[in-house]
Amino acid sequence: MPQKLILIIDDDNRNIFALKAVLKAKGFDCLSAISAQEGFSIMEKHDNVAIVLMDMMMPDMDGYQAIAAMKKSAKMQNIPVLAVTAQAMVGDKERCLSAGASGYVSKPINVDELLLQIENFTK
Repeated sequence: MPQKLILIIDDDNRNIFALKAVLKAKGFDCLSAISAQEGFSIMEKHDNVAIVLMDMMMPDMDGYQAIAAMKKSAKMQNIPVLAVTAQAMVGDKERCLSAGASGYVSKPINVDELLLQIENFTK
């Protein structure tokens, strides 16, 4: 069985680099996209994306719009999305979850919290 992939969608390459480094060290395979559209095309090509780490604040299409689009797609609607955001204000977590995210992690990312959530959604 192919290894479960983690797809990181973030418009900041430094965030992608840091996340990939942490996840690879923990034995995960990662793909990344710098826009929601690029992320969608990766999900269309790969059947083994186990979870998406979605930056909520991106130009063009933000994480909220991207999650809404994923929920309408037969191929993508069952892939859990972890909302990743620097906007850790009161109500943000609830807003992400009500938009359809499966979980929520704020930046700077607590690696233990992130890994715990990934484990929960990729069992």
